[in-house]
Amino acid sequence: MDHLVLTVIAPDQPGLVERIAQVVAGHGGNWLESRMSRMAGQFAGILRVAVPAEAHDELVESLQELKAFDIRVLVAHSGIEPSCNWKPIHLDLVGNDRPGIMRDISRQLADLGVNVERLTTEVLPAPMSSEPLFHAEALLALPLTLSLDTLQCKLESLADDLMVELVLRPED
Repeated sequence: MDHLVLTVIAPDQPGLVERIAQVVAGHGGNWLESRMSRMAGQFAGILRVAVPAEAHDELVESLQELKAFDIRVLVAHSGIEPSCNWKPIHLDLVGNDRPGIMRDISRQLADLGVNVERLTTEVLPAPMSSEPLFHAEALLALPLTLSLDTLQCKLESLADDLMVELVLRPED
């Protein structure tokens, strides 16, 4: 079996996921895992599928033909999973929103050798003041040599109002 990672984006519409699933199943493929979401009228997702090697090219061709339905699919081969030289950490971060906040956070993480495994962000009004608050939740892969205290201090140094909670997460 070949393992593929598909990135999908299309205007949100009923039956979108079913159309993709039909193409995958129609080529003997198995839908292994996915993350999908609707945002601002668009639907985006990433999924991993396994397909028999002999059906690989036909599946890729059929996925590209979804353009006729305004569904764009980018296909990549599965990469090698990283080694176990890291520890999984759950990050919960809240601070006043400002332009560049995600750039600053991601730069700090990259400088420390932290890998972002999963990330969700949003800006919501603060309960009392209605000022915009930036909120991020993430699953991070920390190098074994990086302490939680060091990571927390580095992130909190980005802004006086940034509150960072880190929790060592048992491996799933």
